[in-house]
Parts: sequence; C-alpha cells; structure tokens
Amino acid sequence: MTTAAPEVGDQAARERRRQQKAWNWYDWANSAYYTTVLTVMFAPYMITVASRAAGCRPDVDSCTRTVSLLGLHLAAGSLPSYLTSFATISSALLLPVVGAFVDRSTHKKWHMAGYAWVGAAFASSLFFLKGDNWQLGAVAVVVSSVLAGCSLVSYYAILVDVSTEEERDRASSRGWAWGYIGGGLLLLLDLVIFLGHDSLGLSQGLAVRVSLLSAALWWAGFTIIPVRRLRNHAPRNLVPQRGTLAQRSFGQLLATLKELRAYPMTMTFLLAYLFYNDGIQTVISSASIYGAKQLGFGQSILIAAILMIQFVAWGGALLFGRLAARHGAYRSILWGTYAWMVIVVLAMFLPAHRVGLFLAVGFAIAVVMGGTQALSRSFFSLLIPRGREGEYFALYNACERGTSWFGTLLFGLVFQLTGSYRPAIVALVVFFVLGAFFLHRLDPARGIREAGNRLPTAV
Repeated sequence: MTTAAPEVGDQAARERRRQQKAWNWYDWANSAYYTTVLTVMFAPYMITVASRAAGCRPDVDSCTRTVSLLGLHLAAGSLPSYLTSFATISSALLLPVVGAFVDRSTHKKWHMAGYAWVGAAFASSLFFLKGDNWQLGAVAVVVSSVLAGCSLVSYYAILVDVSTEEERDRASSRGWAWGYIGGGLLLLLDLVIFLGHDSLGLSQGLAVRVSLLSAALWWAGFTIIPVRRLRNHAPRNLVPQRGTLAQRSFGQLLATLKELRAYPMTMTFLLAYLFYNDGIQTVISSASIYGAKQLGFGQSILIAAILMIQFVAWGGALLFGRLAARHGAYRSILWGTYAWMVIVVLAMFLPAHRVGLFLAVGFAIAVVMGGTQALSRSFFSLLIPRGREGEYFALYNACERGTSWFGTLLFGLVFQLTGSYRPAIVALVVFFVLGAFFLHRLDPARGIREAGNRLPTAV
C-alpha cells in the first residue's frame, strides 16, 4: 500500500499534464481571430468599405460622411469603434448568463467548441465583405466577437478542472504562450499575403478577405484538438436555481455582483484588474497610432513591431510563469504593474524616428504584456469558489469588456486637449497606479482561503 500511493499520484499528475497540454491548444486556436481579425485586419478594411458606401473618395484618408445603423448616423471612419463598443456591452450582459449554464454543465468542452465553431462561421462570412456591403461585416464581427467571449468563459472554467492550485500559473502561462505563437504565425502568413498581394495575383481587398477567412478557419480547425483530447468533468457545489427563467438569466450579473460582498478579496482583485488591464489594452491598441503619428514611423516598421511583440510575448508569458513558481502570481502581477508604469513614462520621451529605441520599448511591452495577462487568469481562478468558475470567469470577462473603453476615452481626450500623443500616452499611467493601489489592498492568502481553495506554495 505504501508503494502504490506515489505511483497513483504520479499517474494522476501525468494525466493532468496531458489535459493541460490539450487545454493549451484552444489558446493557439482562438488567438488567430483576436490577432488577425480584431487587432490588425478588420478595422481598416471595414472603414474602406463603409467609406465607399458613404460616398467618400478613395483617396481621402478619413471619412466623416455617415452610414445609417439602427436609425443612427455614424461616421464611416468611426464605425469599427462603435461596433467594438456594441459587442463589448452585449458581452458584458450576456456572459454571466453563459457562465451560469457552464457551471451546471457536464459538457464544458462542448460549450467551448460550440461557441467557437458558430463564432468562426460568422467570422468566415467576413470573406464576403466587399463593395459597399458593410452591413454584412457589422453583423459578422459583432456576433463572432460575442461568441468568442462565450467560448472563453467555458475555456477558463476548464482550467480549474485540469489543474491543481499549484499548477494553475504554469498551465495558464503556457496557454498564453501558445496563443501568442499561434496568433503570431498566422499573422505573419497573412501579412506576407497582404504585402505581396501583387506578386500573388491578388487585389489588396482580396488579400485582406483571404486573411480574414484564414483566421476563421484556423480558429475552427484547431479547436478540434482540445475537443478530441479534453475530458468533461461533472459540476461541483451547485447553487440551487431560483426565480423565473428571465430572472435567472438577466438577473445573473446582479446576483453575482451581490454575492461578491462575501468575497472581498475577489472583489478587490477584480477592481485592480479592471484598471491595469484597461491600461494594457489601451497601450496595445494605441501603440501603432503613437508610432505612426507621433514618432513618424512607416508601415513596415509598425508591422515589424507588431510581429516582434507577438513572438516576444510568448517568452514573457513563460518568464512570468517561472517568476510565479518562485515568488507567487500575486507578487509577479504587482511587479508587472510597476513595469507598465515605467514603460508608459519612457514612451512619452521616445524621440521621433529612432527605430531602435521604439523597438526596445516594444520588446519591454511584449515581455510584461504576456506575463501579466497569463497570471491574472490563473490568480483569479484561486479566488473563485469551487463550482462557480463559469459564473465568475464570465464576470471577469464581462467586466474586462464592459469597461475596456475607459483607457481609449482618456487617450483621446488628452490628445484632443493637448494636440499631442505624448501626454496622451503617459496619462495611461493612472490606470497602472490605480491597479497597483488595489493590489496593495489585497490579501491573497485570505482571498484564496475565503474561496475555499488550497494555498499554493508561493502566493
């Protein structure tokens, strides 16, 4: 009996590692959609199509003429931003409902795959976004974005099923690393197609549409791997459902927020995450604007920076995973917020046309970006009551999406008031200061114990 126990334990650990490797494949699958479609390709092309519909000349850089959407007259040049805002608000309302269903399901991987495949189907219809038919693209990107968020709720919930508290940081970091590599490889291929479209006999528009389609096919195709390899797990610690279907659905977000009062450390971390993650997302989305408009870099330099960040972030996720194993995820995230403060201050003083310095700051962004995002996911999983992972990760994603416009709003307002992107970029330091403030008010050990989870060796 005494010799059998270690063998059983080793076998269980090996099985969890196999499940974690299978789980990592969905990061690889869905990152292509976020990188190629939402980050790089969709918005500029959508503006071109919407501007054509609005009657703008093709040689005009920014179109202020409007298109009509649900009775609203929206500037063609602003349409992608409005679509993104609508998708994020819709996700914030819908995801907690999805999370509640996920927690009660014995088929989490099929929830993940179902949302992914339907989302990829809508994303693939972006291939037909041409001429002045912008309405098709509007529906496709909003629905696919919402469904991508739904799939991530299930995906994040599965992390708790396939890993112990001690393994959580390593599994999450490897997942983010796989995601950066997968998304980066497809983006590299798509940029080759886009930049070399003439030699391939493609028009520029067709090259973009092929790239959008490739991301949808990548997302759908690679989702098959985790679906085939992951095991489903029975739900645990279910909370009895109360009220009507409408109350259980649309009241779920409010009910979860009310319950958070019993977990003050979980709430404190969510507040910290809202701020520092909003800062991260704004830096990422504004980096190309800052590089092009303030520092004077051309498209080739910006593309090189995007690709470098994508691949270096792979190493950053793994590096922070090692830091967490030694010093704990909480401390590593806190150090990451300090690093972000330094980065945005340094970015303000970057001289124009100095490629080396620009890429050096991009390198630093990539290292910290990969690490803080990976560890935020794993650390939050330790603050969730067992059996409520879908519901709480839905709140995690809903809060992230529902408030992700604060940073871009501040960035735009400061630029409008000052006429320069330098004070606009450094103004983002306030998000990292507030994130660090709430992290300092967090007692991680208390939060983990209150949620009923086991303390890892390093917190």
